[in-house]
Amino acid sequence: MPEHLSDFDYDLPSQQIAQHPLQDRSASRLLVLERATGAITHRHFADIVELIPPGDVLVLNTSRVIAARLHGKLDSGNAAELLLVRGLPDGTWLAMGHPGGKLKPGRRVTFGADSAIEIVEVLGGGLRRVRFTGALDAQATIAKYGEVPLPPYIRRPPTALDRDRYQTVYAAHDGSVAAPTAGLHFTPTLLERVKAKGVAVASLDLHVGPGTFKPVEADDLSAHIMHPEVYEIPEATAAAVNAHASVCAVGTTVVRALESAADERGCVRAVAGETSLFIHPPYEFKVVDRLLTNFHLPRSTLLMLVCAFGGYEAVIGAYREAVREGYRFYSYGDAMAII
Repeated sequence: MPEHLSDFDYDLPSQQIAQHPLQDRSASRLLVLERATGAITHRHFADIVELIPPGDVLVLNTSRVIAARLHGKLDSGNAAELLLVRGLPDGTWLAMGHPGGKLKPGRRVTFGADSAIEIVEVLGGGLRRVRFTGALDAQATIAKYGEVPLPPYIRRPPTALDRDRYQTVYAAHDGSVAAPTAGLHFTPTLLERVKAKGVAVASLDLHVGPGTFKPVEADDLSAHIMHPEVYEIPEATAAAVNAHASVCAVGTTVVRALESAADERGCVRAVAGETSLFIHPPYEFKVVDRLLTNFHLPRSTLLMLVCAFGGYEAVIGAYREAVREGYRFYSYGDAMAII
């Protein structure tokens, strides 16, 4: 059992960090790890149709990525950047910003003659509460000035293509500041093939925020605090999950949502709320039986969840093999199925 943060390290050549999406979403490679035996096979993502048995329920996260990154200027003329996290009931927003030392209450970041943001309050964990001012409201500002919030390991500016490709084909509800990347490999045709095989498809929303990508700094994992993230499981999805003997989750966000909403017997309830669930070894899963996921950063909560699900030694071993075999890593990279 891993005891330290360093146990979740692995070496990755920088050239294996995918900088662009493939032309065909479903052409990604797929590393398949069998939980029971630890056996590894190498396939392609389109083979997922063969790997999900009829009678399973496949659960998708339909949260849509918003153009959450805003570049503006302080009153001094110096550049500033804000990453919107989510709107609050009083009309203000949670945001993260740079340079943090300059973004104090009362300071303004201007994006154009028609829009600015005022810092209302500095919160913990790098978060700030901000208010939109000017002629444009939040949605109009995002539409006009917002940029696709590509992760920092993608070392290029976003392009028009990213507005489509850093989004799942089934995204429906605005709210995420990072893509639920396991779903990026699906095409409408591939989903239809899954359904035609007799696999039920259900959906939920977990709006990805700082809770997912905040670095773990404490060597004692139990000391790490997850930022809460908003999620919603509809009645139909809870009923579908509870009615099927086996559940395949598309991504770690789906795992966290389902496990957050489950009782001790594994019965999932319909819910709309927040979750701060941090899944790491050891963890006893109550709902999810199979997991489709991408390859994740070292020391991340995402990798820790995958290790908890697939077994620490097996997953770390699979990551090392993926490196040796030249897999593409992270958001625009290849995929992994733990079955």
